[in-house]
Amino acid sequence: MSPTSAAGSASATGPRIKGCCQPVAAPIPADRAGELAGLHKALADETRLQMLHMLKSASEPICVCDFTAAFDLSQPTVSHHLARLRDAGLVTSFKRGIWAFYRLRDDLSPTATAVLELVP
Repeated sequence: MSPTSAAGSASATGPRIKGCCQPVAAPIPADRAGELAGLHKALADETRLQMLHMLKSASEPICVCDFTAAFDLSQPTVSHHLARLRDAGLVTSFKRGIWAFYRLRDDLSPTATAVLELVP
């Protein structure tokens, strides 16, 4: 097939029909795709995966100071990672004095719950 016919121009057999080789599934709804992409972006970092592992294992909320010590990272960097997890709907926080404490959300979406099943 010539380059012009592959690009959609008319060939000797007629115009190229878009999507003629294999039927494909309909796209997933945009809001569902956005939710999945957000969750995967949040999980696409080793530190955030470790934080989720620690939060899943914790019986009490974890102080940002404990994450800072565990990862030998600056407090702003730790807070950035926790904000990404919060934005993805995975964690919630509250203040006690000057410290912020984090825990997994009680009202995780079914998608977030399924994604967290992959975190040991």
